[in-house]
Amino acid sequence: MNALLWNRDFTRPLEEIRQRERGLTDKKDRARGVVSFPEMRRGKIGICVATQIARYVKLDNPLPGWHSPAQAWAQTQGQLAWYRAMEEVGELVPITDVAGLERQVALWQNDPPPDAPIGYLLSLEGADSLVTLHHLERSYAQGLRALGPAHYGPGTYAQGTDAMGGIGSRGRELLAEMERLGIILDATHLCDDSFWEALAHFNGPVWASHNNCRALVPHNRQFTDEQIRVLIERGAVIGAALDAWMMVPGWVRGQTTPESTGLKLERIIDHLDHICQIAGNARHVGIGTDLDGGFGYEQTPSDLDSIADVARLADLLAKRGYTPTDIEGVMHGNFLRFLREAWA
Repeated sequence: MNALLWNRDFTRPLEEIRQRERGLTDKKDRARGVVSFPEMRRGKIGICVATQIARYVKLDNPLPGWHSPAQAWAQTQGQLAWYRAMEEVGELVPITDVAGLERQVALWQNDPPPDAPIGYLLSLEGADSLVTLHHLERSYAQGLRALGPAHYGPGTYAQGTDAMGGIGSRGRELLAEMERLGIILDATHLCDDSFWEALAHFNGPVWASHNNCRALVPHNRQFTDEQIRVLIERGAVIGAALDAWMMVPGWVRGQTTPESTGLKLERIIDHLDHICQIAGNARHVGIGTDLDGGFGYEQTPSDLDSIADVARLADLLAKRGYTPTDIEGVMHGNFLRFLREAWA
């Protein structure tokens, strides 16, 4: 999305990307982006979840998006073409099975070269671009390994953030096909009704790639303690999101600033710790960031300048009393364990 719609060349240094956007006003985060491949490598981020996203909006849906499922599908295919182009020049490498996962882990844990490829697991955020269920099988063949049925608002297969309602017959059919193919269900963005119905009808692996806690920030985008407990029972890992409005209560978009709230990176430890206290251990939390999610440092902790700063979470966890084993789990081990078990 950032490469095609924001026109960002992630192979370039972050400051160069920002410089090319100075003076542009079409996106709220122009010249404030925090992600680039060099910065990911500097922060030793060698594996990530990479998103395809394209919302189909019906006539009565005020959200931005594409006016037919076919257009939305074509947009996701353009995003896939960009990932493939990055593979061809050695920037990225797809991860679709345990063997590929282990190769990437071994590479990054053994002093990787400065230009080591970043491994990515392909995920679809919002399923509205799937014109038919046959398109899901095509996507799986293309490398899709995780799927969130909804994003913001009403959807074809489920209802998302700020919406209400269940998944319906089409959602149940989607989940059955996902289970057959072995695709991970991403519970992120599901509204409460769809969340509970989806988990009742899906027996495969479930995670939440980028979500925080409603007990700390009261909004339907976050998980309730009851939802967190059920995810823990299902063996899920919940990735903490660094979007500022999801970290502190009372944020008003376009008005509140990280400085006015005193928001620092350490605040995300509160959300991680809340989940750990519910679980009784640190095995169900990880790093989600969402730092490629259409916002920049105007909407991140004030002490975060680039995605490389995520590496500082290890020291912040240590200051909170987390053990080296727990810290390793939060930083990468929990998601790796999840994938090994899901793909066994």
